[in-house]
Amino acid sequence: MRKYRDIADFLLSLFFCWVYIPHLIVYFFIEKKALNADLRNIQKNIQIRIPLFCCLLFALHNDAYFRTIFYYRIGFIAAFLISWYRPGCKYFIISQTAKIKGGLNSKHPYSTILNAGSIGENFTFRHLTTIGNKEDGSPDRPIIMNNVTLGANVTIIGKVKIGNNVSVGAGSVVVKDIPDNCVVVGNPARIISRNGIRISEKL
Repeated sequence: MRKYRDIADFLLSLFFCWVYIPHLIVYFFIEKKALNADLRNIQKNIQIRIPLFCCLLFALHNDAYFRTIFYYRIGFIAAFLISWYRPGCKYFIISQTAKIKGGLNSKHPYSTILNAGSIGENFTFRHLTTIGNKEDGSPDRPIIMNNVTLGANVTIIGKVKIGNNVSVGAGSVVVKDIPDNCVVVGNPARIISRNGIRISEKL
């Protein structure tokens, strides 16, 4: 059933492709490495095989969350010029000062704020994610490394570093550093697995 829905959505995106001419023009003139990595995650999640450029059109038309990511990738000025008539999701906010590498994998990121200092490759996140500083204007923001996955309703605040290959369970609150290759859960978060070995360790 989902395959037929994706086919219908793709055909609609082709029919309305003229709406996205400004977006497609911008795409050809920007550095596309990170955005293409984002699109490859979308390719994996849909039930039809389409080229990357067609996947861009598909995502622009059918996914307001992706449009938010797209406008972040193309920069403030270009986004200001073309986002007004086909906006992203106003409940999904990405700080323009955050440095985010490619492979963003959003899973219905409603009511989500990404205000990290930097985020590495292949970052997966879900709804109700909050990443940012403890106080307005503070430069102390989280640093998130590669291959990090967050469950729903995760909060990461302050000057903390999340290591590579870390999974954070739903509802966790992280205010301290997490080493590589860990699974953490809870409020406050604690380590329950490190390098595939189950443990119980406070941060």
